[in-house]
Amino acid sequence: MPASEPPLSLLCHPHNPAAMVRAVQATAARAPGGALVFFYQVSGDMVRLRIPTPQAQSRSDGLWEHTCCEAFVAVAGDPAYREFNFSPSGQWAAYTFSGYRRLRQSSAATATPRISASLTEGRLQLSATLAAELLPPGAAAAALEIGLAVVIESGDTVNGERSYWALRHTAGPADFHRRETFALELPPGDPP
Repeated sequence: MPASEPPLSLLCHPHNPAAMVRAVQATAARAPGGALVFFYQVSGDMVRLRIPTPQAQSRSDGLWEHTCCEAFVAVAGDPAYREFNFSPSGQWAAYTFSGYRRLRQSSAATATPRISASLTEGRLQLSATLAAELLPPGAAAAALEIGLAVVIESGDTVNGERSYWALRHTAGPADFHRRETFALELPPGDPP
């Protein structure tokens, strides 16, 4: 985890237990130029997890159907938010929403997240850096509400059973889009 921010423990959704995972931690921090840096760490029995293999870095949809790290970024007080998916494969996705699950058509990204992942015995680590132009308008100088989440796919089952990890869960099925799960608050930063 980056030394500047203490790791935050993510909670497993109670409807989707994952005995092979000991802990999931994540953190987010501001970086120079208005960027955001995310770091995720999954500890457990990596042999029993389905981890996507490295590929050429590219944009791809449906990453959440497999082991994937996610970040939701919103300017405090604004219902709009952006969702980012980071796969250990190096693939990524970005979506803009005008409100709860209201996908907004947006132009193609002008920047690509920088993703780095490493898999060792007992640990998966992933870091992702988002340039300011990938973030919601005004994010560099505004207070932010951030949701950190991880989807973990089990390798033990034929149907690819998944567990869902987040800073906070709401009642019912796992839903990372609910604003109550955007539990990390970052104070305003300096304009880029």
